[in-house]
Amino acid sequence: MTLREGLPLFHQQFTALFKKNLLLSWRNKRATCLHLFSSFFFILLIFSIEESSKASELTSTTHRNVTDPKALVSLPIPPCEDKFFVRLPCFDFVWSGNQSRRVTDIVSAIMANNPGRPIPINKVQSFKKPEEVDAWFMSHPMQVPGALHFVEKNATVISYGIQTNSSSEKKRGRREDPTFKFLVPLQIAAEREITRSLIGDPKFSWGFGFKEFARPGIGGVVTTSAFYLMGPVFFLAFSMFGFVLQLGSVVTEKELKLREAMTTMGVYDSAYWLSWLLWEGILTFVSSLFLVLFGMMFQFDFFLKNSFVLVFLLFFLFQFNMIGLAFALSSIISKSSSATTVGFLVFLVGFITQIVTATGFPYSSSYSVGSRVIWSLFPPNTFSAGLQLLLEATSSPGDPGISWSERAICAGGESTCIITTNKIYIWLVGTFFFWFVLALYFDNIIPNASGVRKSIFYFLKPSYWTGKEGNKVEEGSICSCIGSVPHVEHITPEDEDVLEEEILVKQQAKDGIVDPNIAVQIHGLAKTYPGTTKLGCCKCTKTSPFHAVKGLWLNIAKDQLFCLLGPNGAGKTTTISCLTGINPVTGGDAIIYGNFIRSSVGMSNIRKMIGVCPQFDILWDALSSEEHLHLFASIKGLPPASIKSIAVKLLADVKLTEAAKIRAGSYSGGMKRRLSIAIALIGDPKLVFLDEPTTGMDPITRRHVWDIIQESKKGRAIILTTHSMEEADILGDRIGIMAKGRLRCIGTSIRLKSRFGTGFITTVSFPENKKDGARSTSPEPLKRFFKEHLKVEPTEESKAFMTFVIPHDKEQLLTGFFAELQDRESEFGISDIQLGLATLEEVFLNIARRAELESATVEGTMVTLELESGIAVEIPVGARFVGIPGTENAENPRGIMVEVYWQQDGSGSMCISGHSPEMRIPENVSVIYEPSSQVLGHGQRRVRGIVIDYESYN
Repeated sequence: MTLREGLPLFHQQFTALFKKNLLLSWRNKRATCLHLFSSFFFILLIFSIEESSKASELTSTTHRNVTDPKALVSLPIPPCEDKFFVRLPCFDFVWSGNQSRRVTDIVSAIMANNPGRPIPINKVQSFKKPEEVDAWFMSHPMQVPGALHFVEKNATVISYGIQTNSSSEKKRGRREDPTFKFLVPLQIAAEREITRSLIGDPKFSWGFGFKEFARPGIGGVVTTSAFYLMGPVFFLAFSMFGFVLQLGSVVTEKELKLREAMTTMGVYDSAYWLSWLLWEGILTFVSSLFLVLFGMMFQFDFFLKNSFVLVFLLFFLFQFNMIGLAFALSSIISKSSSATTVGFLVFLVGFITQIVTATGFPYSSSYSVGSRVIWSLFPPNTFSAGLQLLLEATSSPGDPGISWSERAICAGGESTCIITTNKIYIWLVGTFFFWFVLALYFDNIIPNASGVRKSIFYFLKPSYWTGKEGNKVEEGSICSCIGSVPHVEHITPEDEDVLEEEILVKQQAKDGIVDPNIAVQIHGLAKTYPGTTKLGCCKCTKTSPFHAVKGLWLNIAKDQLFCLLGPNGAGKTTTISCLTGINPVTGGDAIIYGNFIRSSVGMSNIRKMIGVCPQFDILWDALSSEEHLHLFASIKGLPPASIKSIAVKLLADVKLTEAAKIRAGSYSGGMKRRLSIAIALIGDPKLVFLDEPTTGMDPITRRHVWDIIQESKKGRAIILTTHSMEEADILGDRIGIMAKGRLRCIGTSIRLKSRFGTGFITTVSFPENKKDGARSTSPEPLKRFFKEHLKVEPTEESKAFMTFVIPHDKEQLLTGFFAELQDRESEFGISDIQLGLATLEEVFLNIARRAELESATVEGTMVTLELESGIAVEIPVGARFVGIPGTENAENPRGIMVEVYWQQDGSGSMCISGHSPEMRIPENVSVIYEPSSQVLGHGQRRVRGIVIDYESYN
């Protein structure tokens, strides 16, 4: 099948990725609607605030039309509790001049003659001088509406003064006018009682009335003022919705390694970023258009008087700028959950800088050009300056706004100015390119999900443009103080088959021999992680480097399945990551169908001919299996006409036809694994990587997938990793077992069992007695027969069968032994004899255990073995035969030992599953590991074990 390349492939990838973005947005309707229509709620909120403010202001006589004013008569002094925000206990009024008897009588008359409500004596406070009143005010704020100050100058002249709080208060939409509510009543009462006192007639009739002139209401500034104050903040908040969604979408694909999966399939970075840019640009265009239309619908002068194009461009270019900023920040953020936090921080900083920009900084002649350039790089600053220009152009009812032809003219008729709306738009376009280019740069130099990055000056290197990369890899933080990655020391393999494989590959590489039957040739592949680095105060602290793969030499043939086994941390997945280009190699190289993995051109060619089923499913929950296959087939470059038929066939092969249109998020774990396998087989790849492909599948489905994998061998090479020994035994043409980063053994299943198994497994079955189920003959003669001829005892025994493990060194005796055993079947009461090799799982555990022991003796990794005798023995991980210190005696001069049984736990680590009965240590065995101190603690039965050499024991 011919795959597309170059511009046609770019167009196909761009179209598929754009469709993917559209589908994800369509199926996340809530977020998409929030992005598009949130402007309505912000405009409605501004409108509601303005209308509320306007209605509140209109309750004042200042803003009402007064056509027939009513006269106000006989205003009483109100209770102090009627004052807004008064503090209790309060007083109706206070007064000074109590040294005068006549003044005291006047105040008493004011209290007694208050219309409708005599004032109690405890609601009034008296003082001698006005200064005392002022001092009392300072110590008792908000406890009295006003004060009266009386001075009796002579018998015919009494003067007075009034003191009130002139601040106008507002409460629950009502405004309190202190002049009419408190000052006028005090004035009426004082003048009435002073007059009665001077004429000597306490019953003198006193009438009072006043009214204001008829006039129109004063208004026209409330709406514009409220919009001017609230609009910039609300518009910035509105833009943050799209910004957070854009940032979260891109980071999610990076966090879930969806971007990595597409890269493995050969997606162009240009197609990826441009597809996001176009889709987010369309959403931004629509949301900006709705914002302007909603503003016009609510009849705001800002939208009606200014040019429609100018207003739209301001909002669109600002939000488009924020797309570039979101892309740049997405390279820094690793978790999608952080997108909201980052969005809030950007809004907070934008809000603060918006206030600063409103003061005129730095868009005036008093500030330098450099300060304006730096300030304008942050999009909310330029946006705030543009908003200010358009708001000032419509701040009063008579302002006409700014037309399109006036966009480059200075406001207010100035001959020269620093900023115009035209310059604002130029800045917004320029800063978008700044942030977008910076996003592409950050995408290359900041570590991705696998911790891989390019050099800071990667674009200056000829190798970047020619595709011939050098040997230096860049990993870790760009601010780290990591030096050169340490070289992996070559260790000659102990296993003869692994050594033979290494010699063969080295010789072929030296002679330049290209074997047409070899799909993958690995030349000393090494991968070292430099460790974590922390920058402290005046120092750099880092952990030791970790060698994940330590010099792998290997040939993988065409039309075969190579099964790579190993415990967790053995280096299997790291090897696959290096071969697929996800991780750069530290040392060595590999050739895949004639292409070197360390060349960017070579890796680009490799990605066209490989398929990858990762260890963990990398899928979009919102896309169906059919859509996944169409997307990856388009990225791969399959002809568009064949994509649909190929997708249908692959779905049928993995039994997902009925679920083809169901979203992957509702799939079971097994269904997701099958979809991942189907994705790996897209485009008829020459090399397929299957990393634990049947995890989570039920037995029936697993068998079906095995059949698919078997059929897929034809015409391609397959590299498979698994934790199922049965799967490896059935599917693997050749099997390699890795441990601690090194290849420990290689060969067919039968060869591995014969070389690394415990020996031959013999199972002898006995007929069952129909009456009581007991065995018809005694088992002791059979046990003696095995003991005398092969020196073995049963490892498992029941009424129905007996199992023996026969070492490999007894192989020459087996022919005669089993011939005699078969002749004496009736004598021993045998019904059946079965002979077989050890299981592959036993081989795997033996290899893994030895590797763990090798590492544990160097690193001191210990576990505790609890014996039935109560002794706790610390032993290295992986030790099989362990001697117990302190058990030496005359009968057992070297002491006793136990055989430790190991297995893998759920996380893939080695753990103790049990141990044999205690037995004496033979005289002829050697010691692998003997601790310097054998006793731990005082008075405790806790010791360090001695590791016995298993080979010498046997």
